[in-house]
Amino acid sequence: MTQPTLYERLGERDGIRAVVDDFYDRLLDDETLAPFFSDADVDRLRRTQTDFLCEAAGGPETYDAEPVREAHLHVPFTESHIERALDHLTDSLDSFDVPAADAEAVVGVIAGYREELLARPEEERDERESGQL
Repeated sequence: MTQPTLYERLGERDGIRAVVDDFYDRLLDDETLAPFFSDADVDRLRRTQTDFLCEAAGGPETYDAEPVREAHLHVPFTESHIERALDHLTDSLDSFDVPAADAEAVVGVIAGYREELLARPEEERDERESGQL
């Protein structure tokens, strides 16, 4: 018998969507992070984040939104913002009793995009000019 995938252990799309909804509720309640979402289509963000995590967890969904780097170039995140958001994600996973190893895997997926989340438009231009892109 095969072991359940991370996607299955997280409750498939419905379970992942519940965690994502809780996560965004926490982000929007955070006085430091909420301003980043003032002009955002949060319903769309919830859908795309759900697709992203479903795909990353081995589900059949496909993340087909803008690449992470490009989607966040205009957002002036700092390292402390990323850490704060990851703490909220950890709390959301904990509130759904996701086992520690699975929670670490989910947080690790998001943390793996740290450089993309912290990228700035001027860096994009500099890399393009130097031929790195």
